[in-house]
Amino acid sequence: MAETHPHPTEVNLHQKSRTLEIKFDDGAKFEMSCEYLRVYSPSAEVQGHGPGEGVLQVDKEDVNIKSIEPVGNYAIQIYFDDDHNTGIYSWDTLYKLGVNRDKNWQDYLDRLKEAGVPHSAFGNKTLP
Repeated sequence: MAETHPHPTEVNLHQKSRTLEIKFDDGAKFEMSCEYLRVYSPSAEVQGHGPGEGVLQVDKEDVNIKSIEPVGNYAIQIYFDDDHNTGIYSWDTLYKLGVNRDKNWQDYLDRLKEAGVPHSAFGNKTLP
């Protein structure tokens, strides 16, 4: 039996609140901040070229999305206002980012704290 992957039915950018909302055909709905999407960009610039080579992204609290372009029928390319645009976000990647948002966000904050990088979310339980 072939594995099926959810596909988006809606992708809405809310620039004022710096949030991307995605609804999938399995009923899942995710709201992810622009900062979260930026620091978890699937680009080699962020993720590195192999395990353990990822680069901690800092000072992205105010980042916004300028535009979004489709990439075939399988992904989107996000253009951020800090000029980052090399990540191709497949539907599967976006779904996984949505499902794992809480865990990923806490991991990101932990890495910032460990590196001594300030962030307004420290001590704040509000998720991106």
